[in-house]
Amino acid sequence: MTPPTAPPGTIPPTAPTAARTTDRIAQLVADVRDVVGRGLPPDTTAYLVGERLAPHLGAPGLLTPEQCEGDPDRYRQHLLHAERDGSFSIVALVWLPGQQTSIHDHVSWCVTGVHRGTESERRYRLVPDGATARLVATEDVVNHQGDVCGFAPPGDIHRVRNACSSTAISVHIYGADVSRLGSSVRRVYELPTDER
Repeated sequence: MTPPTAPPGTIPPTAPTAARTTDRIAQLVADVRDVVGRGLPPDTTAYLVGERLAPHLGAPGLLTPEQCEGDPDRYRQHLLHAERDGSFSIVALVWLPGQQTSIHDHVSWCVTGVHRGTESERRYRLVPDGATARLVATEDVVNHQGDVCGFAPPGDIHRVRNACSSTAISVHIYGADVSRLGSSVRRVYELPTDER
């Protein structure tokens, strides 16, 4: 009862931009490298990485002006760092008002933190429905500047959107090589949805 996998390239926001590291990102990379190097379970890794990300959110100098630029057609991904061994990546996602993801899950653990603005998230769970499956909305979350959340598959199905009237920027840290994969999305869900 596995939903179909989306063809490669279905969800990439925009092609990742080349990384240019600020001093704050360099410090964040060192902190994340330390956590990932411990070889802890995914949930624990996500929690500890979230603790390292939180102090940087909203700080001036975290991102360059170019890394804060959006795209009028869809949310934009700026690659900030991809670890050489593929163990983690850091990206900034820039959302103009109304932009959103598809309903999706991930290839690895993930930590997100809001750097600017507000992001709305709807979380889902997959339930059997005869020979197929459907999605049931389980929770709506609004994340403001400084808020951090983390998760690890399974149970990581969600849709994220910018529901505010200004640009939103979030920093995402994935336990995967986004420079190679293009995105952290494992699967896009196009199933019947029971909204709460």
